[in-house]
Amino acid sequence: MVAGLRRDRRVMRSVRNAFAAAFAAALVAIAALEYGLVTDDYSLQVVYQHTSRNLPLIYKMTSLWASQEGSLLLWLTVLSGAAGVVMFQNRHRNRELLPWVAAVMGGIGVFFAGLAAFVSSPFAHVPGAVQANGAGLDPSLQNPYMAAHPPMLYLGYVSMSVPFAFAMAALITRRSDARWLVSVRRWTLVSWTALGIGMLLGAHWAYVEIGWGGYWAWDPVESAALMPWLAATAFLHSVMVQEKKGMLKIWNMVLVIAAFALCIFGDFLTRSGVVQSVHSFVQSAVGPWLLGFLAVVLAGSLSLLITRLPTLKADHKLESVVSREATFLFNNLLLLALAFAVLWGVVFPILSEAVRGVRATVATPYYNFFLVIFGLPLLALIGIGPLIAWRRASPGSLWRTFRWPVVCAVAGAALLGLLGLGSSVAGLTALSLCVFVTVTIGMEFARGTSARRAIAGGSWPRALRDLVNRNRRRYGGYVVHLAMVLLVVGVTASTAYSSVDEANLAVGQSMRIDGYTLKNTGLFQRKGPNYTLDYVRLQVSKGGKPQGILEPGLREYTTGQVGNEVDIRSSLFTGTDLYSILQAPDQNGNGVSVKVLVNPAVGLVWLAGVVFALGALITIWPDPREARQLARRYGELLARSEA
Repeated sequence: MVAGLRRDRRVMRSVRNAFAAAFAAALVAIAALEYGLVTDDYSLQVVYQHTSRNLPLIYKMTSLWASQEGSLLLWLTVLSGAAGVVMFQNRHRNRELLPWVAAVMGGIGVFFAGLAAFVSSPFAHVPGAVQANGAGLDPSLQNPYMAAHPPMLYLGYVSMSVPFAFAMAALITRRSDARWLVSVRRWTLVSWTALGIGMLLGAHWAYVEIGWGGYWAWDPVESAALMPWLAATAFLHSVMVQEKKGMLKIWNMVLVIAAFALCIFGDFLTRSGVVQSVHSFVQSAVGPWLLGFLAVVLAGSLSLLITRLPTLKADHKLESVVSREATFLFNNLLLLALAFAVLWGVVFPILSEAVRGVRATVATPYYNFFLVIFGLPLLALIGIGPLIAWRRASPGSLWRTFRWPVVCAVAGAALLGLLGLGSSVAGLTALSLCVFVTVTIGMEFARGTSARRAIAGGSWPRALRDLVNRNRRRYGGYVVHLAMVLLVVGVTASTAYSSVDEANLAVGQSMRIDGYTLKNTGLFQRKGPNYTLDYVRLQVSKGGKPQGILEPGLREYTTGQVGNEVDIRSSLFTGTDLYSILQAPDQNGNGVSVKVLVNPAVGLVWLAGVVFALGALITIWPDPREARQLARRYGELLARSEA
């Protein structure tokens, strides 16, 4: 703040050094805690509560973020590292904004450092004598996905503090132009990508580990990650309108504030114990502090926004509701409406218990209803937005642009109906809209590639590569849109057309489901590093032809905990999973109770994650031409603001 008020570069150099020192200190702390975890230092409470001597090394390391204390320390480390990178990136630019960016990020860092040092210390000692062995790690967390899922979400949550800090700095310095947007676009993409990948990794972890046959149950902590991702998605779209037309300045500020506030709220849900979730920590003293911090963030940022409203006037007005600007605005409204519906579903049980003393239940149909109501128009806008003209689109241009996508969508709906796949109106609508979006994306790539080939010559693959390289932001976004199509198809098909059956099988008995025959060939047992696995061997056949073996089981850990071990047979070509769960073995008679699901097209959900990561990588990947364009754009914005 002193550097910002005095515009003193020497003080600002000291600020950069302080952030580097803070990051180094956080690294030392997290390395010390990891050392305690891998060396079984049971004098530390975190080590005692979350590890044991025979726990595999990889899970001893990942138990760092299985604990509340360790996860807060990881959050602080990522935050201080991100702040240090921001200071380094902007050492020669944004000299007016950077001191206030540092002040905001430093304030956030001080808060989390205070939590780790005084409220929920990762180095608290076990009272009394040091135990010979630890309590062990929760069975559901002994999964390779736990090495990536929580850190990816933390990266997404923490990276959102960078756009928030720049937005607050722009308000403090009364800079209403788009310079701060240029500086935070890639950081916003990093946060948005990390949250998206983190959610998909969490969905796959739930699918293969929890043992219920699904991948998304609208768990409050799952929803906590979805809400800031929706707000960040809206922000990434509306940014283009401000950069292109100088509009939606207030809206962009609101979206950044909402995205960061929802990240803090998600942290509160996970650590306060106010919601029941397989992802949340027990109730602790951290919850009230996080809620108070959220209140300070909202009060401070909204007050600052209100006082700066006169400086945020739009350069242009919306000329027509049939334009790309209007499409992006409708897209944002739907995204925020969906985020609010999810938020209300999460907080309503908490409010109900606080007011009436009875915790109300918000079931899955509530979320699915709003997902359909807001999701279907959003899916249509994915296809409409990139093709419609800026300012105003004429009826003739609309017909020329969208006639073939609409014809293909209608034909697709008719074909699905003839094939008997249209039992649900919402599902049929979603699938036909997926056809519409896919055709629009294909047309954009075909037109661009053809034009590029006509200009530069060469082969079609080379023209396509050059096209993407020359506008990675645009075509990377199209790849992400294609990932959304795959996700919708996978979710729709696996939800609407799945089959499930349960059976009690003695040795030699069989069950049938969707043409598959599963025969119990016996109950077996094998030892793991820290568990004993009881599993049944199911011989699978279809149409009389062998289809392999499924071996679902139950793990009993040396700590006395029990966990599911599902077995899944996936078809590479159809994306269909044969999913088996051992519910209860009978050690005396070798009989078993099993649950089997056939989940069609669920593989498309995981393929969507790969395509999403590819599209995000294309968009984020630095390009020298883009850097020069951004520098030129930044210079134009600077000259305009000075004028």
